[in-house]
Amino acid sequence: MLTEVQFEQLYNEHQKIVYNLCLNYVLNPEDAQDVTQEVFVKVYQRFHQYNSASASIKTWICQIAINQSLDFLKAKKTNKRFGFLTSFFNPETNEPIEAALHINHPGIVAEDKEGFDNLLSIIYTLPDNQKTAIILTKIEDRSQKEVAEIMNTSVKAVESLLQRAKQSIAKKLTDTEGL
Repeated sequence: MLTEVQFEQLYNEHQKIVYNLCLNYVLNPEDAQDVTQEVFVKVYQRFHQYNSASASIKTWICQIAINQSLDFLKAKKTNKRFGFLTSFFNPETNEPIEAALHINHPGIVAEDKEGFDNLLSIIYTLPDNQKTAIILTKIEDRSQKEVAEIMNTSVKAVESLLQRAKQSIAKKLTDTEGL
Protein backbone atom coordinates (compact mmCIF):
# COMPACT_ATOMS: atom_id res chain seq x y z
CA MET A 1 0.00 0.00 0.00
CA LEU A 2 1.18 3.49 -0.86
CA THR A 3 1.51 5.93 2.02
CA GLU A 4 0.39 9.53 1.72
CA VAL A 5 4.00 10.75 1.75
CA GLN A 6 5.05 8.23 -0.92
CA PHE A 7 2.09 9.19 -3.10
CA GLU A 8 2.83 12.89 -2.73
CA GLN A 9 6.45 12.28 -3.72
CA LEU A 10 5.37 10.19 -6.71
CA TYR A 11 2.90 12.89 -7.75
CA ASN A 12 5.42 15.72 -7.43
CA GLU A 13 8.01 13.79 -9.43
CA HIS A 14 5.72 12.78 -12.32
CA GLN A 15 2.92 15.35 -12.45
CA LYS A 16 4.48 17.57 -15.15
CA ILE A 17 5.36 14.61 -17.38
CA VAL A 18 1.84 13.21 -17.08
CA TYR A 19 0.19 16.60 -17.66
CA ASN A 20 2.24 17.29 -20.81
CA LEU A 21 1.58 13.80 -22.13
CA CYS A 22 -2.17 14.20 -21.53
CA LEU A 23 -2.11 17.67 -23.10
CA ASN A 24 -0.59 16.20 -26.25
CA TYR A 25 -3.64 13.96 -26.54
CA VAL A 26 -6.58 16.03 -25.33
CA LEU A 27 -5.29 19.43 -26.59
CA ASN A 28 -7.07 21.36 -23.86
CA PRO A 29 -5.34 22.47 -20.64
CA GLU A 30 -8.43 21.99 -18.45
CA ASP A 31 -9.13 18.53 -19.87
CA ALA A 32 -5.45 17.64 -19.52
CA GLN A 33 -5.59 18.64 -15.85
CA ASP A 34 -8.71 16.50 -15.34
CA VAL A 35 -7.14 13.50 -17.06
CA THR A 36 -3.94 14.01 -15.04
CA GLN A 37 -5.96 13.85 -11.84
CA GLU A 38 -7.67 10.67 -13.04
CA VAL A 39 -4.27 9.18 -13.85
CA PHE A 40 -3.02 9.73 -10.32
CA VAL A 41 -6.22 8.36 -8.82
CA LYS A 42 -5.58 5.19 -10.83
CA VAL A 43 -1.92 5.17 -9.81
CA TYR A 44 -2.97 5.30 -6.17
CA GLN A 45 -5.69 2.67 -6.58
CA ARG A 46 -3.57 0.29 -8.63
CA PHE A 47 -0.16 0.77 -7.07
CA HIS A 48 -0.37 -2.74 -5.62
CA GLN A 49 -0.44 -4.03 -9.24
CA TYR A 50 2.80 -2.27 -10.19
CA ASN A 51 5.60 -4.71 -10.99
CA SER A 52 9.05 -3.11 -10.95
CA ALA A 53 10.49 -6.11 -12.81
CA SER A 54 8.38 -5.40 -15.91
CA ALA A 55 8.65 -1.59 -16.13
CA SER A 56 9.98 1.48 -14.38
CA ILE A 57 7.51 3.49 -12.33
CA LYS A 58 7.73 6.32 -14.88
CA THR A 59 6.91 3.93 -17.73
CA TRP A 60 4.02 2.42 -15.79
CA ILE A 61 2.56 5.86 -15.02
CA CYS A 62 2.96 6.92 -18.68
CA GLN A 63 1.09 3.81 -19.79
CA ILE A 64 -1.77 4.76 -17.48
CA ALA A 65 -1.68 8.35 -18.78
CA ILE A 66 -1.87 7.26 -22.41
CA ASN A 67 -4.70 4.83 -21.74
CA GLN A 68 -6.57 7.41 -19.68
CA SER A 69 -6.13 10.05 -22.41
CA LEU A 70 -7.34 7.68 -25.13
CA ASP A 71 -10.30 6.65 -22.95
CA PHE A 72 -11.11 10.32 -22.40
CA LEU A 73 -11.09 11.00 -26.14
CA LYS A 74 -13.26 7.95 -26.88
CA ALA A 75 -15.74 8.94 -24.19
CA LYS A 76 -15.82 12.48 -25.51
CA LYS A 77 -16.60 11.20 -29.01
CA THR A 78 -19.44 8.96 -27.84
CA ASN A 79 -20.94 11.36 -25.32
CA LYS A 80 -23.34 13.00 -27.79
CA ARG A 81 -26.43 13.13 -25.60
CA PHE A 82 -25.01 16.00 -23.54
CA GLY A 83 -24.26 18.12 -26.59
CA PHE A 84 -20.58 18.44 -25.79
CA LEU A 85 -17.92 18.74 -28.42
CA THR A 86 -17.82 15.17 -29.63
CA SER A 87 -14.59 15.21 -31.53
CA PHE A 88 -11.77 17.41 -32.74
CA PHE A 89 -13.37 17.12 -36.17
CA ASN A 90 -16.75 18.33 -37.33
CA PRO A 91 -18.81 15.13 -37.82
CA GLU A 92 -20.57 16.53 -40.92
CA THR A 93 -17.61 17.99 -42.81
CA ASN A 94 -14.77 16.02 -41.20
CA GLU A 95 -12.86 19.34 -41.03
CA PRO A 96 -10.76 20.06 -37.93
CA ILE A 97 -12.47 22.21 -35.35
CA GLU A 98 -10.48 25.44 -35.02
CA ALA A 99 -10.33 25.43 -31.20
CA ALA A 100 -8.75 21.99 -31.18
CA LEU A 101 -6.01 23.08 -33.56
CA HIS A 102 -5.03 26.26 -31.76
CA ILE A 103 -3.76 25.02 -28.44
CA ASN A 104 -1.40 26.80 -26.13
CA HIS A 105 1.19 24.15 -25.49
CA PRO A 106 4.00 25.46 -23.26
CA GLY A 107 6.75 24.14 -25.54
CA ILE A 108 5.62 25.94 -28.70
CA VAL A 109 7.31 29.16 -29.80
CA ALA A 110 4.91 31.68 -31.34
CA GLU A 111 6.47 31.70 -34.81
CA ASP A 112 6.35 27.90 -34.99
CA LYS A 113 2.74 27.76 -33.84
CA GLU A 114 1.08 27.82 -37.27
CA GLY A 115 3.21 24.98 -38.62
CA PHE A 116 2.77 23.04 -35.41
CA ASP A 117 -1.01 23.52 -35.53
CA ASN A 118 -1.07 22.14 -39.08
CA LEU A 119 1.11 19.21 -38.11
CA LEU A 120 -1.03 18.46 -35.04
CA SER A 121 -4.18 18.42 -37.15
CA ILE A 122 -2.56 15.76 -39.33
CA ILE A 123 -1.19 13.76 -36.39
CA TYR A 124 -4.66 13.57 -34.84
CA THR A 125 -6.01 11.84 -37.94
CA LEU A 126 -3.55 8.95 -37.48
CA PRO A 127 -4.56 5.64 -35.86
CA ASP A 128 -4.09 5.66 -32.05
CA ASN A 129 -0.95 3.51 -32.05
CA GLN A 130 0.79 5.64 -34.70
CA LYS A 131 -0.33 8.83 -32.94
CA THR A 132 1.06 7.53 -29.64
CA ALA A 133 4.40 6.59 -31.21
CA ILE A 134 4.75 10.03 -32.85
CA ILE A 135 3.72 11.96 -29.73
CA LEU A 136 6.07 10.05 -27.47
CA THR A 137 9.10 10.16 -29.77
CA LYS A 138 8.78 13.52 -31.48
CA ILE A 139 6.83 15.70 -29.05
CA GLU A 140 7.77 14.11 -25.73
CA ASP A 141 11.31 13.34 -27.03
CA ARG A 142 11.45 9.79 -25.67
CA SER A 143 13.70 7.05 -27.00
CA GLN A 144 12.23 4.27 -29.12
CA LYS A 145 13.15 1.81 -26.38
CA GLU A 146 11.19 3.80 -23.79
CA VAL A 147 8.25 4.16 -26.21
CA ALA A 148 8.28 0.39 -26.77
CA GLU A 149 8.10 -0.16 -23.01
CA ILE A 150 5.26 2.34 -22.61
CA MET A 151 3.32 0.86 -25.52
CA ASN A 152 4.12 -2.67 -24.39
CA THR A 153 5.57 -3.63 -27.76
CA SER A 154 8.95 -4.15 -29.41
CA VAL A 155 11.35 -1.49 -30.62
CA LYS A 156 10.92 -2.87 -34.15
CA ALA A 157 7.14 -2.39 -33.87
CA VAL A 158 7.68 1.21 -32.75
CA GLU A 159 10.02 1.78 -35.71
CA SER A 160 7.35 0.39 -38.03
CA LEU A 161 4.64 2.57 -36.46
CA LEU A 162 6.84 5.64 -36.80
CA GLN A 163 7.64 4.84 -40.42
CA ARG A 164 3.95 4.41 -41.32
CA ALA A 165 3.04 7.56 -39.40
CA LYS A 166 5.76 9.59 -41.12
CA GLN A 167 4.62 8.34 -44.53
CA SER A 168 1.02 9.29 -43.76
CA ILE A 169 2.05 12.70 -42.46
CA ALA A 170 4.29 13.36 -45.48
CA LYS A 171 1.49 12.41 -47.86
CA LYS A 172 -1.02 14.64 -46.08
CA LEU A 173 1.45 17.54 -45.95
CA THR A 174 2.08 17.16 -49.67
CA ASP A 175 -1.67 17.04 -50.34
CA THR A 176 -2.30 20.22 -48.28
CA GLU A 177 0.58 22.11 -49.95
CA GLY A 178 -1.05 21.58 -53.32
CA LEU A 179 -4.08 23.66 -52.29
